[in-house]
Amino acid sequence: MLAVTSATGKLGSAVLDNLLENDFVDKKDLVVCTSSDPSTDKLKPLLERGLTVRYANFDDPSSLTRAFAGCSKLFLVSTPSISMDYNDAPLWSGRELHHRRAIDAAREAGVKHIYYTSLAFANPSKASVMRAHIRTEAYLAKECGDITWTVLREGLYNESWPLYFGYYFGLKDEQRKEIVVAGDGPVSWTSISDMAFATAKIISSSSREWAGKTLYLSQRQTCTLSDIAAIVSKVKGEEVQLKVVSRKDYETYYVQEMGKEKPSVEWWSSTYDALKDRECDITDGTLEDILKEGYNKPKPLAETVEEMLK
Repeated sequence: MLAVTSATGKLGSAVLDNLLENDFVDKKDLVVCTSSDPSTDKLKPLLERGLTVRYANFDDPSSLTRAFAGCSKLFLVSTPSISMDYNDAPLWSGRELHHRRAIDAAREAGVKHIYYTSLAFANPSKASVMRAHIRTEAYLAKECGDITWTVLREGLYNESWPLYFGYYFGLKDEQRKEIVVAGDGPVSWTSISDMAFATAKIISSSSREWAGKTLYLSQRQTCTLSDIAAIVSKVKGEEVQLKVVSRKDYETYYVQEMGKEKPSVEWWSSTYDALKDRECDITDGTLEDILKEGYNKPKPLAETVEEMLK
């Protein structure tokens, strides 16, 4: 059986849908793990599909062991609790603590193979967002000789472009004509739907096929933040410019002028150092090869930007 975590999150739910809709896995061979109360209305759609739903909370290791019982494979989506990583969290104080708990619980429950979702940055990386991922990857590779594993370095979501583009969450209602960032570089943006299909294909295949591998699930076509500024300008019919400043000036602007939380901004600003170093310029063809098997082509970032702005 295959256990799937974060099945109500963006990536987890999309992977679950692909597993079922493409008949990659029979629903009787799936265990959906969630930190929500299994009786909540939020989970009714899953129960109505005849899926097995189990409670699994990163802060309750015993719940993880119970949730993974009887499963041979685990699809472990990284925890969204990013505040754990703030202020240069030391080892086993950041998000990797949650990941280690899940990994150890899976080993205790008898899981033989773990698929872990990392991010498509380099290793080592200048991006603080990668710290917990790199620590988790190292734990799997160096401390877990009793199981096999696959690291899925998921591409930067098409749908996440507003975060990188100066917290541009107002979308069509945004009034800013100048977007402040701390660096720019080519990024192999990849839609959640494309990643979910490829991920579902991999985790439903034989463990032997991908054991011990680190895969970058990104399309190879890239767009810079400057390119995004041009796309936004075209869609909105008005010029929106990109302004590249130092990390210190970026942090000062978003904390003092935009009211963002200081630890969050300081943690995030290092991402731009990684972009400048082309860490997200991905050449791994795994995702595109898998999409071809499903007769699909990667969704261009421009298409996603236009959809979100309209």
